[in-house]
Amino acid sequence: MDKRLPVFIGNQAVGEFLRYCQGQNLKEFLLVADENTYQVLGEHVDKSLRAQGYDVVTVVLKGEEVLANEHYLIRVLLNYDRKERTFLAVGSGTITDITRFTSHRAGRGFISLPTAPSVDGFTSIGAPLVVGGLKQTVICQPPLAVFADLPTLAAAPRRMIAAGFGDLVGKYISIADWKLGRLLWGERYDEDIAGRMLGAARDIAAHVEDIASGSVESIRTLMDGLIESGFGMLEFGNTSPAGGAEHHIAHHWEMMMLSDHRHAALHGAKVGIASIIAASWYAEVREMTRDEAYRRLEKARLPEPKDEEQKIRAIFGPITDEILPTQKGFIEMSGAQFEALKTRILNHWGEVQEITASVPPAQDFSRWLGMLGGPTDPAEINLSEAEVRLAKDYSHYMRQRFTINKLRLLLGLP
Repeated sequence: MDKRLPVFIGNQAVGEFLRYCQGQNLKEFLLVADENTYQVLGEHVDKSLRAQGYDVVTVVLKGEEVLANEHYLIRVLLNYDRKERTFLAVGSGTITDITRFTSHRAGRGFISLPTAPSVDGFTSIGAPLVVGGLKQTVICQPPLAVFADLPTLAAAPRRMIAAGFGDLVGKYISIADWKLGRLLWGERYDEDIAGRMLGAARDIAAHVEDIASGSVESIRTLMDGLIESGFGMLEFGNTSPAGGAEHHIAHHWEMMMLSDHRHAALHGAKVGIASIIAASWYAEVREMTRDEAYRRLEKARLPEPKDEEQKIRAIFGPITDEILPTQKGFIEMSGAQFEALKTRILNHWGEVQEITASVPPAQDFSRWLGMLGGPTDPAEINLSEAEVRLAKDYSHYMRQRFTINKLRLLLGLP
């Protein structure tokens, strides 16, 4: 068990879960699953609880693609009868996000029973939701406990394991971005959390061959890393430790796909591809001398706020008014502030180079993901070149953070 909150990853997770419920005197539950996750684990959990004489309301969400949006959130809340029920999330990322939000709004706790090592949000406080077409993270609550059945995780579809790997190995980018944000934009930062997150990314990169071979213990390593990432977000209080340029690009793609009613690839798959893109930007900056950076920054011009707002409205449409307040610090910089930012970049160029050196080459990300059968090119998830270009150029508006994407735009890199 993890000392921060109970976490069990092993062969008898359901038995451990039942013992936990008995010890905590939990007898009333609302179980949330989709049709697939109910079949692989939910039904077993459901029957095990009922065999103990517990009161269980079971909500199996149906549909070709279950999303953490208004429709499915309401479906769960409609089944809540205001009893003192503990919510159970039996599934991976989407089911966990739906349950995290609905349990929080119902004033109840929830327990996570993951069915695939596909995301890093099991122990976090944020629920990425799609509300009004905008992908946004709503701060809610962590689970009371996590019980992950290792045989179920190891039997998960290969694409979901590859997605979990993509989400976690993307921390190479998010931590480097977090360091850039602290150095160049004064963002809040925690060295201990950053070290643990980066350690988790390095650990699974070192075990990629074992994960590819189907080693059960390597799946435990992957799940441990995903749990650690969630704890990093939980301890810091937001997603800064786990979401940089790679996540902003992925979120932008998700929003475009949702607006066109297209089937969206798994979140971690998009993060993996976006990490390849971000790693290539880091490589370009790594090869740049301070003199070249100086020449490029000399050409950089302060954006006109009205022009930037017009661009944001053209790209993001009806959700612009939610994005603009988060970007005020960037798009309304004074001339003096803009010059100070450029000077800060040059004065800290050596430290910028140290940060870039911590990011593996893009080819490594491609090789790792390819070994696991994950996509490595946007075309593989039905994204056009134009959509990729839009996300590269405008996804940095998705969050109020200074990332490699903002730096490369200032430097005039393609």
